[in-house]
Amino acid sequence: MPLYAYQVLDKRGTVSTGKLEAENEFSAAARLKKLGFTPVEVNEAKTSPLSQAFQFKKKVSLGDMGLFSRQLGSMLNAGIPLTRCLFALGEQATNPTLGECLLNVARNVESGMSFSESLRSYPEVFTEIYVDLIKAGEVGGTLETVLTRLSQQLESEKMLRDNIRSAMFYPAVVLVFAVLVMIGMLVFIVPVFMGFYPAGSEIPFVTRMIIGLSNSMRNYWYLFLVAAIGVVLGIRTYVASDAGRRAYDKLKFKVPVFGTLVQKTVIARLARTFSTLLAGGIPVLQAMETAGPAAGSSLIAEAMRNAGERIQEGQSIAQPLKESGLFPPMVTLMISVGEETGDLPGLLVRVADFYEAEVTAIAKGLTSLIEPLMIIGVGGIVGMMVVALYLPMFSVITQIQ
Repeated sequence: MPLYAYQVLDKRGTVSTGKLEAENEFSAAARLKKLGFTPVEVNEAKTSPLSQAFQFKKKVSLGDMGLFSRQLGSMLNAGIPLTRCLFALGEQATNPTLGECLLNVARNVESGMSFSESLRSYPEVFTEIYVDLIKAGEVGGTLETVLTRLSQQLESEKMLRDNIRSAMFYPAVVLVFAVLVMIGMLVFIVPVFMGFYPAGSEIPFVTRMIIGLSNSMRNYWYLFLVAAIGVVLGIRTYVASDAGRRAYDKLKFKVPVFGTLVQKTVIARLARTFSTLLAGGIPVLQAMETAGPAAGSSLIAEAMRNAGERIQEGQSIAQPLKESGLFPPMVTLMISVGEETGDLPGLLVRVADFYEAEVTAIAKGLTSLIEPLMIIGVGGIVGMMVVALYLPMFSVITQIQ
């Protein structure tokens, strides 16, 4: 939805400004009137393409959000008013984007807007899950508790993401290095060897393939560049579609070694998010609709959506999740026990803790396992190319002898 800049008057006649998302100007004005303001001016916040191209804002990370949530919860527990907390945290924030956002939110809250509605005006910083939980905390009078849960959720998510990155970083670097080495050999080394081959000598098939690839890459490098860009854009476009996203998620789950890591990561994220939403007072169906997409897998989101439909028919949560085949038996059993005992959030936390520990262990073992395999693979590729380049020389020497 587009972003609208507004200028309003509150009940005391104080002028305040801010931004919010809405379908159109009339929807934005209606939302402001519903909040008790008198709209003075509502316009779409437009920026020129040139300013967009040169406008770089530092992204707000999970660590920034986790620290902010924990600090705000502690300050509210100490009895400090919300607006003073927001102004203080906005001024001391090390991330300028978050700092500017918090100062604007503080001004909106000071002018009479609710905390959750103020946060909803900045979707690039505060996710839908975050805003829904804050709203539930405001309504239930448990804002401090909700902020503590959110800080724990964000810190766990950050740790989980860091473990995944550490597991993927080394293979990605070695793979890029291997590709660069192959390109360097084809462009610079192969032409040198071609000058050593006597005219009319018999060249093996493998060597002819490497020479042909080298000539093509040196003479028609732009075609390789266009083809590489086309492949990347094609894959991204396909993955962005519904069918492509499903196929990509299925492939991720089936990749040897890494598939297990991805599955455990998705389940840990789902369990943690679902538990946080339920503990924050969000209704079960709404929590399932929100937690499914937040897990990071379209297959898991679809399974949660189907489970929500089955719940409306009077069934349990665990049974449709079990029938989907995406969840290990331990997960569905824990969910079933949680439903029976009435402690579903607590058991979901245990599931999240267990799988997060599993992801950490797998990530550490994966690095030590892949490191020698990648070194052997790169060495094998380079060695094969070197042997193929020397084969014609060996043939000439044999013929001379």
